[in-house]
Amino acid sequence: MKFSRQTTLRAQATVTGVGVHSGLPVNLTIGPAPVDAGFIFVRTGLEGADREVSATSESVISTEFATVLGDDDGPLVSTAEHVLAALRGMGVDNAIIEIDGPEVPIMDGSAAPFVAAIDQAGIVTQQASRRFIQVLKPVQVAIGDAFGALRPHAGGFRVELEIDFANPLIGQQSYTLDLSPERFRREISRARTFGCMNDTARLWSAGFALGASFENTVVFDETRLLNTEGLRYSDECARHKVLDVIGDLALAGLPLLGAFRSVRGGHKLNHAVLTALMADRSAWRVVEGEAARRIRVPTEAGNGMVAGMIAPAYGPDVS
Repeated sequence: MKFSRQTTLRAQATVTGVGVHSGLPVNLTIGPAPVDAGFIFVRTGLEGADREVSATSESVISTEFATVLGDDDGPLVSTAEHVLAALRGMGVDNAIIEIDGPEVPIMDGSAAPFVAAIDQAGIVTQQASRRFIQVLKPVQVAIGDAFGALRPHAGGFRVELEIDFANPLIGQQSYTLDLSPERFRREISRARTFGCMNDTARLWSAGFALGASFENTVVFDETRLLNTEGLRYSDECARHKVLDVIGDLALAGLPLLGAFRSVRGGHKLNHAVLTALMADRSAWRVVEGEAARRIRVPTEAGNGMVAGMIAPAYGPDVS
């Protein structure tokens, strides 16, 4: 695992599909980006010129059912979280994401097709130090019965997630992940988006889920799973929520060194916690490259943390 240098893609790779909410066909191409670029969406196919938007928390203009990025002229790209999760989860620091429609294609409802595209493009290191955002003190947000928090953590980036759905087939599930490319690929990338049949009419009337199907969404009614192929994991719903967290928190702009806890959360809560962190300049700092190995995190009262050196976080073992 290389802490020292940033990474980007060796070449371009393209995926084609439909938007889960818009139902419109779309092509998405990921490719190389310069040092310190982060993740940049380029919306093509517009009248006039292409438009760019950086994948940062400041660019979020909506979190209703998906994460939507835009600028002063309006929304540019919706449902950005799955491709961002794949890039961050696989240890990519800088990438250009070209898209010719209003929404990232849903593909099979997971991040696996984007991981395959990253594999096709290849990952290379760049001649600049990798930078991280280190969480220095806890921040937390409550929205109704949902709760989210970020706290210092001496082991890279961790997600601790709990869900609690009224549907008995989903119910209560939990999942904890210490992020690495290997664990992301194996445990998280294939987890698909999910929903309940009784929500379909409401979503359609609101203009959402127009491209949803059994090919890209795990669907439950009150008594059974409707997808004939079954679940990929017994706790697939919780794992997909972890995937969404990774994608939404990629909007920090740099990989995080900290632990994120979510109870009954979603895109809105994820964004609110990240916004709260970034708004408190005393709650975080930027650290570079090998210096991240030497960070000592102070013990936080009540959270069971012990001061110590940062263990390896995540990043491709390439040279």
